[in-house]
Amino acid sequence: MIDLTGKVALVTGSSRGIGRACAVRLAEAGADVVINYVTSSREAENVAEEIAAMGRRVACVRADVGQEEDVEDMVAFVRDQFGQLDILVHNAATGGFRPLAATSQRHFDAAMHTNVLSLVHLLKAAAPMLESADGRGKVVVLSSHGTHMALPMYGLIGGSKAALAALARHWALELGDRGVNVNVVEAGLVETDSTRRLPGAAEMFAGRASKTMMGERMLEATDVADCVLFLASSLSDLVQGQTLVVDGGSAIHI
Repeated sequence: MIDLTGKVALVTGSSRGIGRACAVRLAEAGADVVINYVTSSREAENVAEEIAAMGRRVACVRADVGQEEDVEDMVAFVRDQFGQLDILVHNAATGGFRPLAATSQRHFDAAMHTNVLSLVHLLKAAAPMLESADGRGKVVVLSSHGTHMALPMYGLIGGSKAALAALARHWALELGDRGVNVNVVEAGLVETDSTRRLPGAAEMFAGRASKTMMGERMLEATDVADCVLFLASSLSDLVQGQTLVVDGGSAIHI
């Protein structure tokens, strides 16, 4: 059993969906957790209440990870209130579902700032604490099949996720010798508030049954969280700069 007692984790975009599942799973393993959100304050407080009921320390921080000042303030809060940061899970993302032909400069800038530049802001600010973690500091970045597959109305998000995965590998190169692991979890299609808004979502969810190799079991947010938990633990100390795919095998065949 993975035991994260005494560890502190920051999970960006953790008020809902996969981010929420990751925050709860880390807390179940013993970690104290900082919940990050931008607009979903009520949902964030609900997650915090669930984690507090486990006897963990927990806090909610409103911060736009695409803005460097917000990130610096959030990391300073973690340092002041918790005194350490051992695990960073970067899940926050935006972009909207639209054709690339309908993408504006504003859309592009928002997606790249929140989905890509955010990792630069986060690790510039958090690296000193991660480097001084007891054991190795852990960074886990959430990505999707859009990094290498063309999906309807997903071009801007998919392109930003591909850039994010490349950036994570370069962060692994820069931080690996300084005691920090940086890895990516690439998740298949999980039903969340966000993915339900995908154009053609009903057809895509129905099509999962013909692609998965897990029978009637469909990929859920908790399955993704389990992979994040592994990469956040000492069991993954020798896993560096890699992408762990969790999709029930759906992406290995047509």
